[in-house]
Amino acid sequence: MGVFLIWFSLSKVPLTELLSYFKNANYNWIFLGMFCGFLSHLSRAYRWRFQLEPLGYNVSLGNSIMAVFSAYLINYTIPRAGEVARASILTTYENVPFEKGFGTIVAERVADLLVMVVIIIITLFIQFDFIYQFFIEKFNPVFILIALFALGILFFIFFKFIKTSKTSFALKLKTFVSGLIEGALSIFKMKKKWAFIGHTIFIWSMYIAMFYFTSFSLTELHTIPFGAILIGFISASFSIAATNGGIGSYPIAVYAAFSLFSIAQSPSIAFGWIVWTSQTLLLVLGGGLSLILLPIINKNKNKQ
Repeated sequence: MGVFLIWFSLSKVPLTELLSYFKNANYNWIFLGMFCGFLSHLSRAYRWRFQLEPLGYNVSLGNSIMAVFSAYLINYTIPRAGEVARASILTTYENVPFEKGFGTIVAERVADLLVMVVIIIITLFIQFDFIYQFFIEKFNPVFILIALFALGILFFIFFKFIKTSKTSFALKLKTFVSGLIEGALSIFKMKKKWAFIGHTIFIWSMYIAMFYFTSFSLTELHTIPFGAILIGFISASFSIAATNGGIGSYPIAVYAAFSLFSIAQSPSIAFGWIVWTSQTLLLVLGGGLSLILLPIINKNKNKQ
């Protein structure tokens, strides 16, 4: 899938043209974007410790940081394997039971999902006129109302079915949803819940700042509206789940979002590649060093 998307993006922008964008880019902005990404990863590692403390584990910040970077790198090979590896690293070097470490990661993902939903709502609010006009131009308003009404009825029927059904699918779905809710509510039961929430906001602010600052690296995007940045960021974030680490899908997702604002194809795809390459380089270096240093730094601890 990733290979096809890489080919598709290069069919839209020839490799020679793409390389010229990389050559002429302002790397001061790219490095600033990388620094924002680096800060978000440090904050994620620090935030993780707030979840582990109530469980009775005082994990070292160094191991937490290296576990986070290792997880990002491993996710480029096997989707979602990074989360398993991250919990396993704490089991190996901090004696945190795997199920407990993994449980905190699931709760963390619930918090991130909630923030993503908030970002989408804020974006819809900021860009309401644009989004409304876009759908009015593309679709008949009557059709939109009928579709929303039909979706509402289908959701109500599905909700009633899940609530009353005793099938294995319904029971698993109810267990999954209740687990998500429980994980989200557990955040407010933490001793340092406000610090956790503050770091969560900071992490996602740095993600957006990384995307925003890097856009200044190309002169063609200097006048891009902030609403386009938000929609591009949301689209790119979802693309990471499509392929390992967003390989190939990331620049296409950015282009799809920017095209709504009539932004030219070439700089849009080039920008997507610049953001993805710079952040991937950061994670590969950080993850590679972490995997090398983890056994070295924890050598004496393992002997004990």
